[in-house]
Amino acid sequence: MDLRTDYPFWLLEKGIIATYPSLAQDVHTEVLVIGAGISGALVAWRLCKAGVKTTVVDKRHVGMGSTAASTALLQYEVDVPLHTLARKVGQRNAAESYLLGIRAIDEIGKICNRFSDAGFQARPSMQYASFQKDYEDLKTEYQMRKAIGIDIEWLEKADVKRYYGFDKPAAVLSAKGAVVNAYSLTHALLLDGLKSGLEVYDHTEIVSINDHKRSVSVKTRDGYTITARKIVIACGYESGKYLPRQVEKLSTTYAIVSEPFAEHEFWHHNSLIWETAHPYLYLRTTDDHRILIGGKDDDFTSVQKRNRALTAKAKALEVSFFKLFPGINFKTDFRWAGLFASTKDGLPYIGNYGSNKHVYFALGFGGNGIIFSQIAANIIHDLILGKKNEAAALFHFDR
Repeated sequence: MDLRTDYPFWLLEKGIIATYPSLAQDVHTEVLVIGAGISGALVAWRLCKAGVKTTVVDKRHVGMGSTAASTALLQYEVDVPLHTLARKVGQRNAAESYLLGIRAIDEIGKICNRFSDAGFQARPSMQYASFQKDYEDLKTEYQMRKAIGIDIEWLEKADVKRYYGFDKPAAVLSAKGAVVNAYSLTHALLLDGLKSGLEVYDHTEIVSINDHKRSVSVKTRDGYTITARKIVIACGYESGKYLPRQVEKLSTTYAIVSEPFAEHEFWHHNSLIWETAHPYLYLRTTDDHRILIGGKDDDFTSVQKRNRALTAKAKALEVSFFKLFPGINFKTDFRWAGLFASTKDGLPYIGNYGSNKHVYFALGFGGNGIIFSQIAANIIHDLILGKKNEAAALFHFDR
């Protein structure tokens, strides 16, 4: 599957951080993680730090799939607003999903304290009402988040203008948010894991999975066998081939990054910015003082259509930016497109599918996939170690 166009910013900025061998022999391990992007890296790191013998494989180079194209906004909000999610999954489950996101941001921050190259920076997150018709729903959203203890502020039109300089009917300003460099963090986690016995093999494609009574084995394209007690499928949008039914809807999303600016702060505390419209526009800044803009999603997944659309979509993102910030001289330096997946309720799928207790899934589909991946790392760690995890029921496949 072609996950992205060429030249995502993070890959060109950091280059090949580390190289890993391909598998050249049969292997026995406790846990095999398929997928060496940010999801697989977070799961594998959590397991190996707990003393679980863990092996990671990927058919590409490490981090070179969707992770290299991630815009890496860390937000506790899911793509479905809390007041809508409550109608889908119940008030308690919806609230807990949002609160788990807040805890995951803090956990990722603590992990990144170990790794200076991870680019983690805490930021507030602002969501504005795209249109006047969105005002009441956003106010309801604010009230529901406030009621469950989330640190959030209501901004009227004058407040939005004062903090951000543009005219929108209203906004909610959340204290909790962050940015990170997902590509760098992936390598940092895996390189650190190597010190604790983690084994990492790239250019190692899995072609079959065979379930046994007390173990599971896989065959690689080169004919080697990996035998494990458990397997974790963490290969993102390509995970569907391991499931008997489709649980996600795929689309195409676009992003651009500006040339670096001399300025260090562009708007209120360099907040993450997004909106109520669907698909939504979103903005963040980088640690080298660039501005990143994403959105303008398309329903198709065709590589040819995506590549043809990229130039026009990049221009459309620029136009949307200038409508908000006409005084900032944004010049596009990098542009790319990639696959994006959504689910019926905006929540990830984590855990076993059906009766197969040997295979776990860490499918962080949605706008805050890195947050979902951290939640998955915690849940899968507990399930494999035989511990109870109350959050697991929120994200199972039968919901």
